[in-house]
Amino acid sequence: MTLAPDDETRTREELAAFVRALHEECLQRGDEWENRTVDTFLEALSAWIDSAPGWYRNFDKDRPAGGDWTFLARALRAATDYE
Repeated sequence: MTLAPDDETRTREELAAFVRALHEECLQRGDEWENRTVDTFLEALSAWIDSAPGWYRNFDKDRPAGGDWTFLARALRAATDYE
């Protein structure tokens, strides 16, 4: 499942499905990823979040006015020890 600039994830279920698809892609073709380890992935994630305003400008999209940043932060933290 590729997320193109015009695609939107509107529900928690769609987000979960997208993350599952990323996991499957990692298992199948993870050696093709630029950031193959958790440390480089998290570093890239942080960098992309910092520069997200530019991504939205480049694709002529409006940045979401708000967002549940706490949900994302909690999900990332929980994944460090969730079974």
